[in-house]
Amino acid sequence: ASPSKGIINATVSVSTVVSSYQQHGASAVSVLTDSDFFKGSLEDLSQARSSLQIPLLRKEFIIDHYQIAEAKAYGADIILLIAAVLTASEIQALSTYAKSLGLNVLLEVHGQDELDRSLFDSIDAIGVNNRNLNDFSVSLEHSLKLVDRIPDRYIKISESGISDPATIRQLREAGFQGFLIGENFMKTTDPAQAIREFVKQL
Repeated sequence: ASPSKGIINATVSVSTVVSSYQQHGASAVSVLTDSDFFKGSLEDLSQARSSLQIPLLRKEFIIDHYQIAEAKAYGADIILLIAAVLTASEIQALSTYAKSLGLNVLLEVHGQDELDRSLFDSIDAIGVNNRNLNDFSVSLEHSLKLVDRIPDRYIKISESGISDPATIRQLREAGFQGFLIGENFMKTTDPAQAIREFVKQL
């Protein structure tokens, strides 16, 4: 589950949202720290850390080692690397550095070419982004086409465009083990109630 200040009701604190996610069964929480596009911050990450016992992911456009050190310092357990903005050598170098700090690594891909060049031992999980970063269209077909091509040594995650429990069931049957859901909860006036109802339906 992923809170974002950019689409959250301003009266709802990060701590309140992430605590509710944890209470209602989230396996991990991601926090956007990009300030320019998503109005997040490292302080949000720190605030979330103080409220959680479950793993915490820093969701950011990570392009250098310093951002990974920051993630560790502010309490993250996991970093996100986005294949679309990194070369294969950068993915390998950044993920290896993250592992040296005791962080886990979620690699986000969108297509077969990004997947094929990114299968390093320093990656823990591979997420398929159903949202095209070029035109922002969303299709679950991206996940369904790639799930069997992701080696079983990686945790398989489907990201974006997940708005109902039936979709979770479909993706689980296809082979996914985790799901990154953000906007579906955060665009409501009460994210805590939204995740409660979602989990109840599951």
